[in-house]
Amino acid sequence: MDVNLKKIAVLCNYELLPERVGGMDYFFWQFDQKCKDNNIVVDWFFPNKSSHGDYKKLNIIDANCENIEVFFIKHCETNIQNYNFVFTHFVELCTPIFKKMKSITKAKIIAVDHNPRPLNGYSFKKKIQKRIKGILFSKYIDLFVGVSKYTVNAILNDFGNHLKHKTQTIYNGVITSNIQKREQRNLLNPTFLVASHLRKSKGIQDLINAVALLSKAIKSNLVIDVYGDGPYKTILLEKVNTKDLAVNFNFKGSVSNLKELYCNYDYMLQPTHMECFSLSILESLTANVPVITTNVGGNEEVISNLGNGIIFKAKDINRLSEIIEKLIVGEIILTANTRNLIENEFSLEKMVNLYYNLIV
Repeated sequence: MDVNLKKIAVLCNYELLPERVGGMDYFFWQFDQKCKDNNIVVDWFFPNKSSHGDYKKLNIIDANCENIEVFFIKHCETNIQNYNFVFTHFVELCTPIFKKMKSITKAKIIAVDHNPRPLNGYSFKKKIQKRIKGILFSKYIDLFVGVSKYTVNAILNDFGNHLKHKTQTIYNGVITSNIQKREQRNLLNPTFLVASHLRKSKGIQDLINAVALLSKAIKSNLVIDVYGDGPYKTILLEKVNTKDLAVNFNFKGSVSNLKELYCNYDYMLQPTHMECFSLSILESLTANVPVITTNVGGNEEVISNLGNGIIFKAKDINRLSEIIEKLIVGEIILTANTRNLIENEFSLEKMVNLYYNLIV
């Protein structure tokens, strides 16, 4: 087919918020521009419309907060479209909607999986349900893209190994040019940040419990700045106050200039219970700030223990407390330049090109 005739639809169950501009926003903008530069038309389907950043350049068809998949089906039923490809992001996989999508559009459907799995796995009932959905509806998805090898393995585990021939890993990427590099780390009494949505699965409560285990002398040299917001914030603040740790934690909320702030810190703490492939980890490493995080999701695909960060078992607050203490007193010192790996392997440009290659 002539490239000049190509048209694609991208369904993103992703709310557009001016106060929250992250790695995926930049990906959407650059992928759209890459397509435009090559005469490929993109219709973007989001829950809402916005004109912040480069969203003003995108052809957005907003669902007005209606279910994005249902809205897309209705749109295609009432508007004749000739889509060659349909991408889905942040959408549940292997549901009946994919059968309708394939029937109406006849397009090649590429489903991108960004969804983390529970730390202890799904219930037996849910495992059976997912396997049945895999048998019934996976045939309507032409390609499954996982944002890490962990994610691809999770897809196969959820929906069946028969999908192995149509799975691919494309790692998330970040813009490295707009993240300033930290040139020198404090060997004693380092500075720490957390950059995370505040929900229970991110494990910030474990970090609070770990700090509570530290001696008074160690705590006197510890301040952790927490960037982000979310439904768990009130509970976390109450926990900090209950454990008398108000001087150790600064909850700074969501900020628009986080990329400029990473370089002010020596280490990032991310005690998450669930993860696919974290953009905040990539951004921190780009700033030459090592990451202390858990052995979940794709974390170990980018963090090498005692190299560009430290890996510990999720929910192991004793180990996390020990790591923080050893960093503060200088028993553990990480000296690697963490930026090089990101520039070489996890750039946004590489991510955009890999997705673009799927449609040409």
